[in-house]
Amino acid sequence: MSRKELYENKLQMDYFSDNYIRFEEDFQKYSAMDIPLTFLVDDILRTMAMNQKNYFKLNKENSKDGREHYFYFKIKMSDESKMVRKYQYLQVFSSLQCI
Repeated sequence: MSRKELYENKLQMDYFSDNYIRFEEDFQKYSAMDIPLTFLVDDILRTMAMNQKNYFKLNKENSKDGREHYFYFKIKMSDESKMVRKYQYLQVFSSLQCI
């Protein structure tokens, strides 16, 4: 079974919440990538799940300000299915810029 199959339909972002809108805004504020967030979300969720983390890092090479940014989420099990994890955005932390 591939990693994609392992997590298929078991990881969800809370797309219709104010938290997700804040996540989009924060990500756009710091990301220098040309790829729209919509195309990255599944990979971000899968990476967090595989690494058993509640955050992901936007590295300094892909940020507008040359700093690392950590995006933190709250993980809840779905009420409908205990096999589904829902990720709710909490906040972003930025590293200090090294000179």
